[in-house]
Amino acid sequence: MPNNLKLYEAIMLLALNEEKGTMNGMYVEYATAGALTAELLMLSRIKVDEDNKARVAVLDNSPTGDELLDEALTTIEASKRQRKLKDWVMKLAGMKDLKHKVAQALAASGIVSAEKEKVLWLFERRVYPEINPEPELQLRQAMRDAVLADNDDIEPRIAIAIALANSAKLLPQVFSKQELKERKQRIKQLETGELVSKAAKEAIQAIEAAVMIAVMIPAITAATSASSSSSC
Repeated sequence: MPNNLKLYEAIMLLALNEEKGTMNGMYVEYATAGALTAELLMLSRIKVDEDNKARVAVLDNSPTGDELLDEALTTIEASKRQRKLKDWVMKLAGMKDLKHKVAQALAASGIVSAEKEKVLWLFERRVYPEINPEPELQLRQAMRDAVLADNDDIEPRIAIAIALANSAKLLPQVFSKQELKERKQRIKQLETGELVSKAAKEAIQAIEAAVMIAVMIPAITAATSASSSSSC
């Protein structure tokens, strides 16, 4: 994985269509919010305090030098009450223009271009076609190396990226159906943090659980609403 690529940028690169610049994938906002909290966990800016009902505590509120991470950290720090990680994933997923802010960060790095296009000659939408494919190619290769090989020495950030990408249904962008079927157990090992250090394992498990719960709630809510409407 490219050293200068943040986890949230990695998720967005996988979600963006390289040519059209449109966004694919389900629940990308939640995976992106999961990536933000994962970065803060790995930077030791926050921790999951198991002695306080698994609520998130801020360890270091000094600026990280990254605009989006600082916004997320400030939001957590300024909260009047502590929340569990899954609640922060849901809240941060609702940050205004989150997906576009990530795409614009990629544009500032010269990886994509930020453009506007007309839809039906009436509406404008923001698109981000890729102009420098190298970071995504490196990311995809690192993900493929981690999943398709049986190496036990896995970079924690790649393991987290795979877990988040799986939550957002983005792994089919990187692997064939056959590869996903054959390496299902390997992906599970990466998701549960079996192949990384203890600290990274804790981060992966916390983030994965939080994202899974966060993406389930809107689906359950929608299903409940639909059921209520049909019974009226």
